[in-house]
Amino acid sequence: MNKVAKGPLSGLKVVEFSGLGPAPFACMLLSDMGADVVTIERPGYVSGGPEDVVGRGRKVVIGDLKNADSLKKILELIDGADVLVEGFRPGVMERLGLGPQELANRNPRLIYGRMTGWGQDGPLALQAGHDANYISISGALHAIGHEGAPVLPLNLVGDYGGGSMYLIVGILAALFERKASGKGQVIDAAITDGSISLMSHFFGSIAKGNYSEKRSSNMLDGGLPYYTVYETSDGKHVSVGPLEPKFFNEFAKKLGLKESLIQAHLKKELWPELRNELTTIFKSKTRDDWARFFEGSDACVAPILSISEADQHEHNQYRQSIVQIDGVKQPAPAPRFSRTPSVIQKSYLHTETEFEELIKQWQAK
Repeated sequence: MNKVAKGPLSGLKVVEFSGLGPAPFACMLLSDMGADVVTIERPGYVSGGPEDVVGRGRKVVIGDLKNADSLKKILELIDGADVLVEGFRPGVMERLGLGPQELANRNPRLIYGRMTGWGQDGPLALQAGHDANYISISGALHAIGHEGAPVLPLNLVGDYGGGSMYLIVGILAALFERKASGKGQVIDAAITDGSISLMSHFFGSIAKGNYSEKRSSNMLDGGLPYYTVYETSDGKHVSVGPLEPKFFNEFAKKLGLKESLIQAHLKKELWPELRNELTTIFKSKTRDDWARFFEGSDACVAPILSISEADQHEHNQYRQSIVQIDGVKQPAPAPRFSRTPSVIQKSYLHTETEFEELIKQWQAK
């Protein structure tokens, strides 16, 4: 781990108010890209240690938001910051005297990132919720799964896809705009908004009349027999995805499918027969046997790996996509930059004296 960041965001100063879900992940990515992220933790904080992957790369200080002296130091730190990130319910920061207007009066260049599930306003704004609830009203959760109940896609579609990524896009866009205006602004990043945005392709498909809201009946939801998942002889699975005709032809010929089924790519009436045939074929070998069988081809077949297996795959190993820090395996920084590579910075729990020194450093720059 490197103490000094060299990534493209090196020199960017970010204050993060400790929270859960998408805001910490966004700050992890900012830190990986070189930002100097200081996390304000509550009194009684106990470090999660190296296992706290999402909390990596921070300078951690203890701040009691209800204590006047502590709040004064936090305000002084924010005076020297470029970005603030908070994930509280609407109104909490205002009640603490840390709302956007109060801070803009002190630091007009501050980019104020607000991360919530429902957004800063609206009928549900003050209601509790979690990832599954937010993507429930976006159409995303309804679309994922088979013919039975929808399937929860971990917290990837809501918290991280619809939340963290849109918060980061907002922060970077506001930083770019600040070069012209010299002013900061508030970013209202809502998971509901972001996850709806992620559904853009499907809104377009509905408008064109080529999307069914019945699960597992469309091109990308398992409805196609050649874009889905098949079980192998060892109870594991492979993903199959030769959507384009040239890839499907290679896939079919490599499997030795009969000529009539090679034509199934464009003939919907043959899809049930093709699915049955592929179900039988893929159960004839193990997952890893199939991975070797299709290796080097454009048939678009891949073994479905568990998290603990992913770092053993030769492609991930070659690209060093998974690294080990202090004995803990974790994702390497992404994306990759040609001149200013990202790094995983070391985390520090600062003492009160170090906190005061940090304030001086930030205000001096």
